[in-house]
Amino acid sequence: MTKIDIISGFLGAGKTTFIKKMLSGVLSGQKIVLIENEYGEVGIDGGFLKDSGIQITEMNSGCICCTLVGDFARSLDEVITKYNPDRIIIEPSGVGKLSDVMKSVIDMEKDHDIKLNGLVTVVNALKASKQMKAFGEFFNNQIEYATTVILSRTQKANNEQLEFCTTQIQELNPKAAVITTPWDSISSEQILKVIEGQESLEMALLAEQRATEDAKEHEHCHHDHDDHDHEHCHHDHDDHDHEHCHHDHDDHDHEHCHHDHDDHEHCHHDHDHCGCGHHHHHADDVFVSWGKETPHKFDRAKIEEILEGFKESDNILRAKGMVEGTDGKWIYFDMVPGEYELRDGEPDYTGRLCVIGTDIHEDQLEELFGLK
Repeated sequence: MTKIDIISGFLGAGKTTFIKKMLSGVLSGQKIVLIENEYGEVGIDGGFLKDSGIQITEMNSGCICCTLVGDFARSLDEVITKYNPDRIIIEPSGVGKLSDVMKSVIDMEKDHDIKLNGLVTVVNALKASKQMKAFGEFFNNQIEYATTVILSRTQKANNEQLEFCTTQIQELNPKAAVITTPWDSISSEQILKVIEGQESLEMALLAEQRATEDAKEHEHCHHDHDDHDHEHCHHDHDDHDHEHCHHDHDDHDHEHCHHDHDDHEHCHHDHDHCGCGHHHHHADDVFVSWGKETPHKFDRAKIEEILEGFKESDNILRAKGMVEGTDGKWIYFDMVPGEYELRDGEPDYTGRLCVIGTDIHEDQLEELFGLK
């Protein structure tokens, strides 16, 4: 299967420089075709990228989303058939709509062994606010449909500019990951993980917490039979089905819970009580999460003060983050009830915070971390 990444961005945002970074790094050695769509009669970037050793197909005199839809489909079909690449990078015209280019690729997924992989928009952090106002829907569309927004020239932006720009982007697209760290400070491998959706701190912590809750729930099935004569928990190691039962408590006062061990299907407790007398909750009913991505710079002592409060709290189950400190060093922290770890770490693609617990309020957490 061929992965297709669309790298969009307004004119002059830095798309070609970003593509060069990826090609010389994590994508080096892959068989790649770049489809460039210049707005104008002459393709310039194609020559600039020739030394990357990849196949380049240029499309001029129009843009994919407008006059070249038919030509684009033919070009895509041709490169797939002729080169059978590992990955196709599409660099649309700076004035093209990402949603239209995306739709063109999705339409071709039906008949080709391709997968729309990354929807990336490169944004000049120094000009974003002005361009949003000046170019309206063309500029905003590229942000609204992106799964990852990569800010360029962040090393030249001050803290206020960077935070304001990031907030504007998050208001347009709260689900997109926004890379705010200067490109020279992070690797292409880190960037690709973000683009391919492997770097969600909130999802990772939620998965950990669900696993913890599921383990607790599983333990309830391994109970003392002297105390629970009415319930049997059978482990069938020969059939190895690993299927857990749904308990219908009206009909089954003496429920048997069979654990078979091959298919690894998990037991869903649909009711408040298993026959063994233990109270069960689905993990999603037990806790809520708050996740925040921000380029805000944090005082180390303030983070430590927050964690001191969290570790003694009755309603905070986990807190984790990696943020840039006011001294330029990156602060990594991980907290569980009763203890926390605070250490120096490598720059991440942007500052990230996640708190999981019960009865937590977004506004209070944003205020606590100094984000409002």
